Amino acid sequence: MINIAFFDTKPYDKIWFDKCSEKHDMKIKYYESKLTPDTAVMAKGSDAVCAFVNDTIDKEVIDTLYNDGIRFIAMRCAGYNNIDFSAAYGKIHIARVPAYSPYAVAEHGIGMLLCLNRKLHKAYIRTRDFNFSLSGMTGFDLYGKTVGIVGTGKIGRVFADICRGFGMKIIAYDPYPSDESLEYVSFDEICKRADIISLHCPLTKENKHLINEDAISQMKDSVCIINTSRGALIDSDALIDGLKSGKIGNAALDVYEEEGDLFFEDMSAVTDRDEKLAMLLSMPNVIITSHQAFLTNEALENIADVTIENVQRFFDGKELENEICYKCLKNECDKKKNGKCF
Repeated sequence: MINIAFFDTKPYDKIWFDKCSEKHDMKIKYYESKLTPDTAVMAKGSDAVCAFVNDTIDKEVIDTLYNDGIRFIAMRCAGYNNIDFSAAYGKIHIARVPAYSPYAVAEHGIGMLLCLNRKLHKAYIRTRDFNFSLSGMTGFDLYGKTVGIVGTGKIGRVFADICRGFGMKIIAYDPYPSDESLEYVSFDEICKRADIISLHCPLTKENKHLINEDAISQMKDSVCIINTSRGALIDSDALIDGLKSGKIGNAALDVYEEEGDLFFEDMSAVTDRDEKLAMLLSMPNVIITSHQAFLTNEALENIADVTIENVQRFFDGKELENEICYKCLKNECDKKKNGKCF
């Protein structure tokens, strides 16, 4: 039997992972704590660890797990900027879920755009108070507007398909273009031409704070920014300044660059709050959701299936097509004959 230490557990995780693990000879021990240097010792005695996007997988954690005999980490997410791959290389194999439901994330982005543009969040509160005034509720037609899509992986392409349905004009930026139907332009061109900019790319050292003071200065007045990818793609200070000045008309954020200790938790009783996040939440033209774009039944089922399959394949000695290492990130990895990174 394969024993898995499962960190940062939420109720919806158990539902789908219990169903999936029943089909395999696996036992999952769930921990509500995030994986950190302090909690890594809890995995001792396990064969593998299952971690999530806001867990800390640094050198100290890697060394602790390795010294306790753990050789595999199954990430139940697509993101991996929280992992020290150089520390893991040669010690612990790491696999992820590269695509669980591009529709879930893309649809959430569109949902936030519609809500923010047509003031649905305000209308909901206003009419519950029997206030049926339309003052301050004016939006704009999506039809004919130009949307700039940054990152055209599966999610970005689904987002583009939905935008086509609204009759929007689409331009895209991606260092590695993948869709011949899209008009690819530079990121600077995205900033200059787009009425709406939506981010669908992973976080790397090169694109941290991709949207910064300089980028915002090039954007159209009243531009709308959507981020369902990674919080650190946006410089929060520059975003706040842009919103205050009116340069940015709306911001729909499912992620935040300092979300690690906040999102997925109930922080309502905490009085010492993140000042930048509190500022953003106070603004009438900002919607923030707590990294929930992925949260559909279909996505959760796919995440569980692929994660458990990654674990099973590792212990069966089979090829790990979802494995990732620091050489993979540089396009220098030549998977060995056994189908693993090392």
